[in-house]
Amino acid sequence: MSLSERDAHLAELMDDEACDPVRLRRTLARFAIVNRVVSGWDRAYRARLRPVLATLGRPARVLDIGCGSGDVLRRITRLARVDGFAVDATGIDPDPRALAVAMSTERMHGVSYRRAVSRDLVAEGARFDIVVSNHLLHHLDADGLDGVLADSEALAERLCLHSDIARGRIAYTAYAIGVTPLAPGSFLRTDGLRSIRRSYTRPELAAALRPGWTVERPAAFRLLAVHRPAPAGA
Repeated sequence: MSLSERDAHLAELMDDEACDPVRLRRTLARFAIVNRVVSGWDRAYRARLRPVLATLGRPARVLDIGCGSGDVLRRITRLARVDGFAVDATGIDPDPRALAVAMSTERMHGVSYRRAVSRDLVAEGARFDIVVSNHLLHHLDADGLDGVLADSEALAERLCLHSDIARGRIAYTAYAIGVTPLAPGSFLRTDGLRSIRRSYTRPELAAALRPGWTVERPAAFRLLAVHRPAPAGA
């Protein structure tokens, strides 16, 4: 199998509405462990989110698009509060199965979830200081990617940060081996490997982004699509 080209048409098992609900719930619940190991949000928080929070002088409004089980949003909120920053965090996802897991796990003051997509919030005139996502971009077709990026620009006043996988042979092999203890009874192994095959290389993602966005590679196997809106009145 070659990873030289992105397999944009490969379907993940958990995206099937008829997939096994028990395996799906296990998958969503175990993402918290996987994301702590591979997604690098602690580093992203320190390097990119914390400096923004320090400028606000008020509770930060944070949006997580495609929040899934909510573990990344809760992690960001927890890190911010340890540093003394107040956060009003919202996670949105169109999949009620994912939201059910998010709302059944750890409850945190100031963290809420709702069934929605980003364009719903744009239509409402919602605004946030920071807009993030984790492992969302590789799920989207070209129109969907452009739409989420445009919505992010409309929703965020300070920073947009979309984190995803950098496709490559080493990432594929390392994940295949490392996820094995967590995989039984879930879709973690199959869907994780399919996610890598669907993901971008840095040049591919740079070519797919809208003007004004940049791609950063903060760590091995990670990509960040970053947009910093111009200050109001600039």
